[in-house]
Amino acid sequence: MTCLYTNTDWRDVLYNCVRRTKGGVNAAAIFLSQRRGIAIHPESLRRKLRGLIGESMDVEMARLLAEWMEEVEGAAGYAKDWLQALCAQEGLQVDHVPPAPATGWSNEADALQRKFLEISTGIGKIAAVTADTVEDGVISQAEADKLIPLLPT
Repeated sequence: MTCLYTNTDWRDVLYNCVRRTKGGVNAAAIFLSQRRGIAIHPESLRRKLRGLIGESMDVEMARLLAEWMEEVEGAAGYAKDWLQALCAQEGLQVDHVPPAPATGWSNEADALQRKFLEISTGIGKIAAVTADTVEDGVISQAEADKLIPLLPT
């Protein structure tokens, strides 16, 4: 049986990110076992990530999984997507703001300008998809799944 995972549920997002990281759920379970000093079987982790009855994923474990993904080559870019999804579920919008450059004022101004342009471009894309999405007055799961990846990470 195929399970449908969304871009709007934080646990689905976390599970998808873990699965697409090199080594997947097996490597994540090994990392958690070593880091926490408490063994976790990959299938137990999979049940927690899927949110099956009687299983739950706590924030501390989710944070450890994000830490693991940040250490794996190519996964740092999506390691905290689950947190953005959680915030969106709670009606909050978050955005990563890079640290100010260590050098002079002109570099800080350039960094601010680049961030503003990045946000403006994203808002334009979001506005276009939102206009199509709300045309019928209902936002379907498929339409929400188109919007979520456009939100800043």
